[in-house]
Parts: sequence; C-alpha cells; structure tokens
Amino acid sequence: MSESPFPARQCALARELARLDLHALAVVPGASLAYLTGLNFHLSERPTVAFFRRNGAPVFVLPELEEGKLAKHTHNVYVCTYGEDPSIWPEAFREAARAGGLDGQRIGIESGSMRVLELRMLQEAMPGSTYPDGHEAIAAMRMCKDAHEIEQMRRAVRVAEDAMRHMLSAIEPGVTEQEAASILTARLLDAGCAPELPFPPIVAFGPSSANPHAVPGNRALRPGDLMLCDWGANVEGYFSDMTRMFAYGDPGNEVRHIVEVVEHARHAAEQTAGPGVSASDVDSAARAVIEKAGFGERFVHRTGHGVGLEIHEAPYIRDGNPMLLRPGMTFTIEPGIYLTGVTGARIEDIVAVTEDGVDTLTTLPRELVDIAAR
Repeated sequence: MSESPFPARQCALARELARLDLHALAVVPGASLAYLTGLNFHLSERPTVAFFRRNGAPVFVLPELEEGKLAKHTHNVYVCTYGEDPSIWPEAFREAARAGGLDGQRIGIESGSMRVLELRMLQEAMPGSTYPDGHEAIAAMRMCKDAHEIEQMRRAVRVAEDAMRHMLSAIEPGVTEQEAASILTARLLDAGCAPELPFPPIVAFGPSSANPHAVPGNRALRPGDLMLCDWGANVEGYFSDMTRMFAYGDPGNEVRHIVEVVEHARHAAEQTAGPGVSASDVDSAARAVIEKAGFGERFVHRTGHGVGLEIHEAPYIRDGNPMLLRPGMTFTIEPGIYLTGVTGARIEDIVAVTEDGVDTLTTLPRELVDIAAR
C-alpha cells in the first residue's frame, strides 16, 4: 500500500507559512482541503474551516454531522464541532482560536474561495488577528503534480474519451444540443466518472459554436452542421478537460479551413511548451498562427488554464504571464476562432510538463471528424 501523501504536503505547507510569515492558513471545503487531507466536504450554510498551523496539528471547525468523515483521517487533528443552533456556532470558532493559539496572529486565507460567512466567523472569534491573502502558500504546491496525480488525470482523460466514443453513436439529425449533452453526461457516468462532473458538458451545433461558453439549447442537429463538444471527467477528484470538433456531413470549405487553422495553432503551442518556457510564450505561439490566418480578433480568450483538482487553476496560459513552466505542471492548450452568428472552432488538449517538453494526455483525433460517415 502506497504511503499517504498528506503528512508531507502539510509539512511543506508549514514551511511555506514560515516563509510568508503566516501563523496558519484557514481553508474552507474545496480543492485545497482535499489536497492537504484527502477529505471532501461541501460548502453549505453550515461553516466548515480547517486551520493548518505553522507549528502544531491542524484545527477543524465543522458540524457534528460531518465529524464521521474524520474517522479515516489517520493524522492528528483537533476538532471543534457544533450542532444545528446557529447561535452556538461562534463558540466552536472561539474554541478553535484557543486550541490553536490563533487570536492575534496572521492567518492566511484563500481569497478566491473564502466566503464572507466563514470570514466573519473568524473575525468575530479572533478579533486580534489579521487575514492576508495566503493563496500563494499552497498554489505553487498544487501547481506541480506528482506522478500519481498525473496518472489520475490520465485516467480521467480515458473516461472522458470513452464516453465521447459511445455518445457519438447516438448522434443523428434531429437530436438537440441539450439531448446530446444529456447523453454525454450519462455516458460519462457509465464510463466511471464520479457523480460530480468537472462542468456541465458543452455541445453546440452550427452558429451556437461561435459562443465559447455555449449553453446547450433546443437547436436540433441538421446535415452539414458543425458540432463543438467541450467536456471532461472526474476520477477521484482529478479532472480532465478537452474539446473536439465534429460535423454531420460536409460543413463547407470555410468551416474546414477554420478548424485546420485552430489545429495548427494548438500544435504550435504544444511544440513551444516545456520547462523554462513562459506561459506567455505558449500563448503567443498559438496566437501567431491564428493572426497570420487573419482571425486574430476572433481568438477572444487565453490559450489555456491549469487543470487538476479544479477545472480552472494555475498556471494560466495567457498573454503577459511571465511564469516559467516547470515539470509537473498540467494545463490545457485550447486556441479557438469564433465568428459570431456563423460558426466557431476550438480544439483542446491537456498536457503535462516533463523534463524536456510536454506529455499530451489527451488522445482523441484532432482533425474534423464527419460522424455521418461512420
């Protein structure tokens, strides 16, 4: 049985807290809590906060009904629980403050995930503390995945690709975007995806594909339509994310040309990416291909984003981001061209940075596939 990674991660976090002069990091349910403990809680109207201290065991504040989740947590923690009466919740936070020596300290928070509900509880229980943004303490740790994490993401890719192959066999003229997305969701679950999908699948036909974040609607598939599918899977908390282009019959030369330009841009970015290369340079490689083809103004988003325990996380592959890529970083490469009211195309892969380049985790064909000819 492999050794648990969580004690080492908590020790690494303690070193980061010392470097940043933080006494503790307050973490609410979500990706960082799962990364540090393997525990999964949902954000709800009942506040849950874990305090990871520079010195000493973590201190948890959580509802009594959630305490059972800690039974399999083999590491030492101090737990403060509360019942259903909201008037007694503040006392649980005051107990945590006393147990962890938290009042009067610099307690980092993840500003992108800490809610006002939890922050007010902290401020009331620990009025002498300050609450600077401590996201940096854990962001770099989560950004570079180990071999096990990358293998989980590879499994999530396989599940997603398997689901797509099965979904395509059910696609024919008359099916709506919403129906196709529902079929894909069912196939994802059948293939082994966890019930909590990374995001609702995007299936867009014809002009709908010109919206980068299209919401599947009631438009029915027609012969000659282009079909954009953006979907992913969840395997043990790790996500995959990919986009592929399909057609039902011949969509016309202009559409084929746009898809080809996007694929050339994706390939250029993939060839550029590697250790020591800036995120901005990867973005520029994709953007240069699209600009040369005359569609620069139609590429309206960044080239990619990190993926792991969250569907959008660092590093962000965008113009102006000087961050240098390091082995273990995992992110999407997804250039696109969008002609409003006409059509859109995006091709998206996930890559993992290696010692000498990148390993592309996604494997489905990237060229335009005519599913009417299957």
